[in-house]
Formats: sequence, structure tokens, C-alpha cells
Amino acid sequence: MKRIKQVILFSVFIYLPYASMAWGMLGHRIVGEIADSYLTPKARLAVKQILGNESIAMASNWADFIKSEPSYNYLSSWHYINFKDGLSEADFKSYLAADSITDAYTKINFIVAQLKNKQTKQEQKIMYLRLLIHIVGDVHQPMHVSREEDQGGNKIYVQWFNQKSNLHSVWDGALIDDQKLSYTEYSKAINFTTPAQRMEWQKQPIANWLYDSYTIAQKLYKEITQPEQKLSYRYSYDHIQIANDQLLKGGVHLAGLLNEIFG
Repeated sequence: MKRIKQVILFSVFIYLPYASMAWGMLGHRIVGEIADSYLTPKARLAVKQILGNESIAMASNWADFIKSEPSYNYLSSWHYINFKDGLSEADFKSYLAADSITDAYTKINFIVAQLKNKQTKQEQKIMYLRLLIHIVGDVHQPMHVSREEDQGGNKIYVQWFNQKSNLHSVWDGALIDDQKLSYTEYSKAINFTTPAQRMEWQKQPIANWLYDSYTIAQKLYKEITQPEQKLSYRYSYDHIQIANDQLLKGGVHLAGLLNEIFG
């Protein structure tokens, strides 16, 4: 029993550094919790049959948790997609239409096909569903749809409330964590949509989700005009609604995708 506790504790500490590599633990759970509220009965049953008692919110962090296991290193590039600055919407979508490398876009499409395939084994479905939940969340975090040369803002160093940080980390978790809410509290605070709004968002192709994140990322880059720029209350005030909108859209888009897969 003592050995088991040590392994669990070690796993927790191993996991913590990776929690900031996507939306962060809280952000992903918010997306998952919102998605859960919009599942059809049929999709809810299918998700239950795959995940058992694991909720979408709790499953959302698995793809970051397993970064501590070297055998899953091949999944690293599934979490993001890189683009050059200044692409028009037409150029952006033309690139995606021809995209064949391993990135978030190609792997979302791959996973969707695998989950629709009746020959996919149960253990594979568990992994693919957990990955899909996570990656859909990832592509709504603007810095996951951005530049390769600065690693999605990881090399854009800033001061967040006088603490060393970077643009990626600010958008992964700092903005959201600063609200001091649990993922269920946060979800309830922002999860307000009309049926017409949900229908419109869920009709959007995945390429539109990515382009929206890309345009936000382009704006965020332009706002950083000096090394280690100081960001604090004003930055949070000006940007928290953008983060909230992306979390909400992520949840609605994920629900629509799950409803389509299991409908």
C-alpha cells in the first residue's frame, strides 16, 4: 500500500509541469464540462460506454498526463498546428486542404474516423476519445494555432504580475486561474448560448475553428512590443472575455463533434 501511494504521489508531481502545456488542467475541464451539457442522449450513452464513470471533464487532461510516459512521446505534435504570420483566410484554408503532416488538424480528422469505425477496439476508443476531447480544447487556445519559431509563444517572454512567464503560459492558464473558480463554477459562469448560436457554431468546419484561433493569436503577438513586457490587471481585463469565448466555443464545438460521431 505504501508503494502504491508513493507511485501515485510521484505521478502527481510528474504531471504538474505538463499541466501548463495546453489550456491547462482547469481550461480543459471547463471545455469538457460545457461539452457535456450539450450532448444528445445517444452521444451521452456512447461516451459512457467508452469512458465508463470517467467524465468528459476529467478525461480532458489525460493527453497531458501521459506526457510523463516516454512511450507516448509520438503524440506531442498532435496538440498544435503551426502557421506563418499574415495568412489570408483563403491561404490558411488552402494550406489545411493540403495538410498531410502530423498536427492537431490532421489528427482530429484521423481520430474522428477511428471513432466512427465499428472495427476500432474498445481500448483504442478510450485513448482516441480522450485525445479528441483534449485536442479540440487545444485548438481553441490561440497559441496552439500560431508560430513554429517561438514555439507558440513559449519564447515570447513576459512578466505576469511581476513574475517571469511567457505568452503561451499566460494563455494556457494564468488568465483562467486568475479568476479563482473551480471548473464547474467557471463553466456555469460562462455557459450561456442560444439554440441558434449553438447551431451556427456547430455547423462550422474544423478549419473555421482554427482560423478563429489563428486570427486571435496574430493580434496577441502584435500586442507584445517589448522584451519581458509587463502584463497584469489591464491585460486580464482586456483579454478574459476572449479566453471565455474560446472556452465556450470549444465546449460547443466538442459537443457538436461528439454528437455527429455518435449520432
